[in-house]
Amino acid sequence: MPALAVDAAAPVAHAFAASCDASPRFAAPLLGPAAAVVAATAAEKPEMAAWSADLSSALYNVDGWGAPYFFVNDDGDVAVRPHGAATLPGQEIDLAKVVARAAGARAGGGLGLALPLLVRFPDVLRHRVETLNAAFAYAVRSTGYAGRYQGVYPVKCNQDRYVVEDIVEFGAPFGFGLEAGSKPELLLTMSCLVARGSPDALLICNGYKDLEYVSLALIARTMGLNTVIVLEQEEELDIVVEASRRLNIRPVVGMRAKLRTKHAGHFGATSGEKGKFGLNAAQILSVVAKLKALAMLDCLQLLHFHIGSQIPTTALLADGVGEAAQIYCELARLGAAMRVIDVGGGLGIDYDGTHSAQTDMSVAYSLEEYAAAVVAAVGRVCDRKGVQHPVILHESRPALVSHHSVLIFEAFSATAPASNMMDPATAYLLDELTDDCRSDYRNLMASAVRGDFDTCGLYADQLKRRCAEQFKEGVLGLEHLAAVDGLCEIVARGMGAAEGPRRYHINLSVFTSLPDMWAIEQLFPIIPIQRLQERPAVDGVLSDLTCDSDGKVDQFIGGRSSLPLHELPTHGTRGYYLGMFLGGAYQEALGGLHNLFGGPSVVRVSQSDGPHCFAVTRAAPGPSCADVLRAMQHEPEVMFEVLKQRTTDDGATAAALARAFGSMPYLSFDAEEASAMSGAESSGMSSDSEGSAAGAAEDDDEEWEFMRGLTV
Repeated sequence: MPALAVDAAAPVAHAFAASCDASPRFAAPLLGPAAAVVAATAAEKPEMAAWSADLSSALYNVDGWGAPYFFVNDDGDVAVRPHGAATLPGQEIDLAKVVARAAGARAGGGLGLALPLLVRFPDVLRHRVETLNAAFAYAVRSTGYAGRYQGVYPVKCNQDRYVVEDIVEFGAPFGFGLEAGSKPELLLTMSCLVARGSPDALLICNGYKDLEYVSLALIARTMGLNTVIVLEQEEELDIVVEASRRLNIRPVVGMRAKLRTKHAGHFGATSGEKGKFGLNAAQILSVVAKLKALAMLDCLQLLHFHIGSQIPTTALLADGVGEAAQIYCELARLGAAMRVIDVGGGLGIDYDGTHSAQTDMSVAYSLEEYAAAVVAAVGRVCDRKGVQHPVILHESRPALVSHHSVLIFEAFSATAPASNMMDPATAYLLDELTDDCRSDYRNLMASAVRGDFDTCGLYADQLKRRCAEQFKEGVLGLEHLAAVDGLCEIVARGMGAAEGPRRYHINLSVFTSLPDMWAIEQLFPIIPIQRLQERPAVDGVLSDLTCDSDGKVDQFIGGRSSLPLHELPTHGTRGYYLGMFLGGAYQEALGGLHNLFGGPSVVRVSQSDGPHCFAVTRAAPGPSCADVLRAMQHEPEVMFEVLKQRTTDDGATAAALARAFGSMPYLSFDAEEASAMSGAESSGMSSDSEGSAAGAAEDDDEEWEFMRGLTV
């Protein structure tokens, strides 16, 4: 440690005040002859430059990751184009108005839903289905491909009833089907396709299989469904053969091939020779031999493969598809009745809006380029081998559903900004430090006055470390630690050190609603949905409600470790809302019950011709405390009765307990306050076009009737 020639016994103020004016960073000298009081005024901030919604859009790169669905409107709100680029100006949906409608008090025309809130846009989902099919249809036409494209949706991405039903309905004109990976998923896909699906739709059965799973898949064929059982492991063939003989139903079989092609990113771990699923070359030949011996080789009609999710480039895509097409042609040569090549998933999402292949958060191609690469690669190999062009099946995963929903949550408080001034009432505590600490203190201030900031930082660290050790020994009190911390903060700010990010506390569970962000460091765009015509002057990180330190968001798109945010409202009302975008795939299915926080409230919002351009067609409150307790095998009814027996008043406590069981686990704020959003009063949110939500909300009230009845 560099030492300065300063007598530890000399008055501290004299050591600093003599040359205080030498440092332009510190505007005021120390005060008081015995108690060293550091008073530093922050450098005056330059006048705030003019700001606009366009600048916010550029700051958060909304046009990069949000196109063609999300943009910042002239009011500074995030808005939705439900029909993509074809959306007319009068059809755009303002997210702030949706939240005001959903969270507003019932008395004012709102739905009274508690946040967090998941907003679904079925119009966006329809547009994604149509755009995906149009891209492949164009690729087929433009390349002269003799086969056709057919898509399936793997329901594991989002098994929500209305999402699956919408996809089947919107995809019916294209023969769009479903993919299941478990018995419950198989049951829901069978039911949905029977009720709503196209006769041409395929039902792809992936995942590990037992006799019951395979039997269900075979029964589905008797219902007129085009069911294909994909062999993930060689031994599954024996199960298929046994079930087929028992039920006397001839199966249609596919097999999943392990390719050599593999991409190096995080999402490529499921591919390659070491992948979890699939058959290698020897196993493929073994299956062919067994089927031939059983006179069932005509049952083998599909080849499936999966290079990995979020494929970064079309070059890698074409390489993998070309390899798989070679296997397909070889199977046809061996006598299998091949007709479908299932290219799996892999169509990437541009989460950060950079349109590059440099990270796992983006891809360097468009939807049209992806489709063209797939079709061209299959056609090229089949032409070379003289094999008829197969149906190209694509398992549309996040690219289909990611854009259709937005998670809205509230920042309800934030850590206070660091103070530039030290309290004179406690400055005397610095004179009570031990001699060695006072020596560090004097050297620290002398270095600061001289502008020797490197040395200054060393003395600050030593002073804090020495004081912490003496506090542990009982020499110093808590007040002394606070005084030293305050001093070091003032010195750091005087040296021009930037203030660290402030912590914004959000009414959300990262583990429940953003599991991929916590588990695999997946990044999703997160931005304020309002006030974007104002300059965001605070760097913040997000801290959730859970009891775990991992319950935070401190990495954001664009390589940021903090997010530009606004100061929270100071007028006594809530209303600083943020949105997480592109999270419509997997997040709902993966979320658990950490800390017994359940899922969000949900509304479905469709574009309409009303004054606010939207109608809430379905509204459902999130799981109550009773719901999540019941999910973990507790009995809320019994719990309530046990607690009720201990109440001694006239029923008010029992009523409060019942309300607690019936409320959502998240923090609850007054509905009127929740709807008092900047520029959007709840009284202005009702319209004839939104009247359809009232019936849905009334239906949802029935779900709460149980706990309300406990108070009677």
